[in-house]
Amino acid sequence: MVELWFAIIALMLTLYVVLDGYDFGAGILHLVVARTDPERRQVLNAIGPYWDGNEVWLIATGTTLFAIFPRVLAAGLSGFYFAIFLLLWCLILRGAAIEFRSHVEEPLWRRFWDAVWCGSSALLALFFGAALGNLIRGLPIDDRGWFGLALFTDWSARPPVGILDWYTLATGLFALGHLALHGANWLALRTDGEVQARSRRLAVPLSLAVAIAWPLITVATVKVFPGLLHAFLTRPFAWFGFLVALGGAISVQIGRRRANDLVAFIGSTAWIAGLMVATAACLFPVMLRAVPEAAHSITAYAAANDPSGLRIGLTWWLIGFPLAVAYHVVVLRIHRGKVHAADRQEY
Repeated sequence: MVELWFAIIALMLTLYVVLDGYDFGAGILHLVVARTDPERRQVLNAIGPYWDGNEVWLIATGTTLFAIFPRVLAAGLSGFYFAIFLLLWCLILRGAAIEFRSHVEEPLWRRFWDAVWCGSSALLALFFGAALGNLIRGLPIDDRGWFGLALFTDWSARPPVGILDWYTLATGLFALGHLALHGANWLALRTDGEVQARSRRLAVPLSLAVAIAWPLITVATVKVFPGLLHAFLTRPFAWFGFLVALGGAISVQIGRRRANDLVAFIGSTAWIAGLMVATAACLFPVMLRAVPEAAHSITAYAAANDPSGLRIGLTWWLIGFPLAVAYHVVVLRIHRGKVHAADRQEY
């Protein structure tokens, strides 16, 4: 049962990164791909029906951790206290920018909120990438299961560690580039005209940059956590995730070469999802890795609720998860097709 819940947490987190990832990417790129107010409205309309629903998966992941792995949530919230406040402010600013932009017709007002949306989206991608880097590199967990992190120490990725060092910054930049590519593929799929053309052109160098950065970040990951390579070589799910990611990377290149936006977007989705699956498979059963004392790591087995709680939680999850998926399917069907620069609807 613990293994199943670990997989469920990984699934929901992957869904969040994939779904809200194209929202982040659209926000990161919208000042580049959209030059006029109607074009920027077009970008907003491309993500408008989905962005707030996509964020539900982050909330669902947090509440599931609370119910199933409360010790992980408690340690993580206290240890990443400052970082979580930064994330919350960025999430608030991002939502405010989307909602407030259309309230006033003044161009300066709209340009301000456009800049806020771009900046908050970029910072969220960077912060979430750095957070994953922290989980892989390890945290200074003590023998009581608690830790605290400075913003940075000596940037070496060796104990004593902080939130930011060369490795976590590298993972953050990799996530920033990858989500920007994902957003470019989404905009190419959902828009037309100049926004689509610019998104297609921008996706080509972004896909090449991410493809080059992937092996580099992999080498860096093995450097800071050598045990990850052994786990990868011995775990079938890690190989499955790698093959999905590799197929996604190839599909992105094929889709961009043939101007097939659907293939490119499915490819970037598979690329991200495969990397998330491979990472989760390599880390299992560890949920919060400790450095330098690996024995202090918090595992899924140590952090899990009692068996009856796991069973009750699974019953409710089997009810709620299909409903959430059905909601996304319905919204996608209702809002299928292209959005145009002339459309007046705005979110």
